[in-house]
Amino acid sequence: MPVRKKWLISFVILLLILSQLTGCSSSSAPPAQQKEKVITIAKTSDPGTADVQLTTEEYFIPLNIYDRLVEAVTIEPGKSELQPGLAEKWDVSEDGLVYTFHLRKGVKFHNGEELKADDVLYTFDRMLDPKTKALNTDFLNMIDGAQERMDGTADSTRGLKVIDDYTIQITLAQPFAPFIACLSTPAGSIYNRKATEAAGQDFGVKAEATVGTGPFVLSSWSYNDQIVLAANPNYFKGKADLDKIIAKIVPDAETQRMMFEKGEIDVFDCDNARSQIPYFKNSEKWKNQIVSGPRVGIYYYNINQAIEPFDDVKVRKAMQRAINKQLLLDTLYNGTGTVAKGILPPGLIGYNPNLPGIPYDIEAAKSLLTEAGYPNGFQMQISQTVDSPNTLKLNEAVQAMLNDISVKAEIVQMDEAAWFGTRREGKLPMYTSDWSADFNDPDNFMYTFFSKQNSKVRSFNYNNEYVQEGLEKARAITDQNERIALYNELEKIIVYDDAAWIPLFHLDHLFVVQPRVKNFKVSWNGWSDMPYYEVKVEE
Repeated sequence: MPVRKKWLISFVILLLILSQLTGCSSSSAPPAQQKEKVITIAKTSDPGTADVQLTTEEYFIPLNIYDRLVEAVTIEPGKSELQPGLAEKWDVSEDGLVYTFHLRKGVKFHNGEELKADDVLYTFDRMLDPKTKALNTDFLNMIDGAQERMDGTADSTRGLKVIDDYTIQITLAQPFAPFIACLSTPAGSIYNRKATEAAGQDFGVKAEATVGTGPFVLSSWSYNDQIVLAANPNYFKGKADLDKIIAKIVPDAETQRMMFEKGEIDVFDCDNARSQIPYFKNSEKWKNQIVSGPRVGIYYYNINQAIEPFDDVKVRKAMQRAINKQLLLDTLYNGTGTVAKGILPPGLIGYNPNLPGIPYDIEAAKSLLTEAGYPNGFQMQISQTVDSPNTLKLNEAVQAMLNDISVKAEIVQMDEAAWFGTRREGKLPMYTSDWSADFNDPDNFMYTFFSKQNSKVRSFNYNNEYVQEGLEKARAITDQNERIALYNELEKIIVYDDAAWIPLFHLDHLFVVQPRVKNFKVSWNGWSDMPYYEVKVEE
C-alpha cells in the first residue's frame, strides 16, 4: 500500500476518534434536565367530583385548581385573614346591601380565557339555578332574588349585575355581615362560563373538561386510583414551586402509614388513623416531622328537645354532666385537643375563653334526674350511621357513662340515607357529630345549628324565640363588637341555660411529613383538604 494512502487512513481514524471525544465533552452535551418537584399525598376515598357546587366535603381539588374573589389565608395555626383574591378590591354601600367587586385584569383560566365579570355572574347564578342541584346554596341565598332563582320562578338572579368586564355588583336582600367571609369558602370558587357550559356533565368529572384559574391544573384523574395536578405556568401569583401533586386513593389507613414509612407518600394525615399518633410522637425518626394545628371546630352531642324526656331542661343538664369529656379525649383521641366549653371553637371570631365549662359530676346528674322525675333513669337511643367504627367507639364509651346514672342508651345504626333523612325530619333522638369552620364567623356555627330555619333539620328542635330572633339580628349587625357581644350572650343561653347540646372537645389536627417537605402548614380551620401553592420539596 502506498505511503500516502496509509497516511490518509490514519488521519481519518484520528479524526473519528477526536470527533467522538468532542461529542462526549460537556460543552456540547445538552444541559441536564432539572428533576420535577413532586409531592405525593394519600386520600382515603375518591372525591367523585371537582365541581365544588356539587360537594360539601371534598375540597382538595377545588382549593388547588380554582380561585375565589376573596381568600381566607392561614396566618398562623388556627387563625386566618381575609385577603383579596380574584377581586383586587371591593366596596360596600353604607346600608350594607351593595357589594362592588373590582377584578384583577389579565387573570387567565387554564383554557387561556381571561377572567371577566360575566364569569363571576355565571358561577353564582349557576349555583342558584335549580337545574344545577347545588348542595351549598346557603352561601349565596342572601343575594337579592336568590330565593326566586332557587324556586325556579326566575330565570336569573336579580342581585347579580355586571357593571363592566372587570366589575361586578352583588346586591343582598338584607344586610349580611359575614358575606365577604362566605365568598372565601371553597363554594365561592369561580368558573369560566365558556369552558363550563361546553363541558356539560363532564365538568368536574373529566380532567380535560374542568377549568379554573388556580395554581394547579387538573392534569389526569384515574377514578379510585390517583389524581394528578400539574403546576399552572401562567398563574397570576407566579408558578408554584411544586411541579406536580399526586393524590393516591388509599382507603386503608394502615396501608397509608406503611406507604409513608417507605417514602411512597410524603404526607400522612393522622386524622385517618389517630391510633398511630403515639407511635409517631414517640418515634425518634418522626417526632420532629409532626406538623399540627387546631381544628377550628367542635365535637358534640345533639339533644332533641321534641323527644321525651329531653324536653325537660333538667334532663338535658343531667346528660351534660354525666359525660366525662376529658376521659373521652384522652382515651379515644390521645389527648390531642381541649375540652369544649361552648359552641364556638378557639380561632373563630367570637370565641369566648371565659366560659366556665360544664363539669363532669355524676352526683349532680343523678340529682337533676331525680328532680325531673326520673330517679331510676330512663331508656333512650343514640343514632349513628353504619360503617363508622370511630363513632361507634365514642358512642359505646358514652353509653357506659350514661349507665352510671341509670340511663340505658341503645345504639341504633342506620344506613347513611336513612340517617340523614330521619335527621331532616327532626326525629333523630341523640347523635354525635363534628363541625369545622367553613368561614371565620360565629354565624357558621350558631345559625347553622340553632336558627329557626336549621334547628329542626338537624334534629335539635330548639325553640327559644329570644335566641332565634337574636341569631337573625346578629346577621345584619355590621359593628363587629356589637355582633360578638350578642353572640357571646346567646351562646351562654343555648349551652348553659337551655342545655341545648353537649359540647365535647376541640381536636388538634396532626400530619407527619417527610423531611423533604417544607413550608407545610395546616389550614387555618384544620381541614385535611388544603391549598398546596406554598408547599415546597427539597431533595
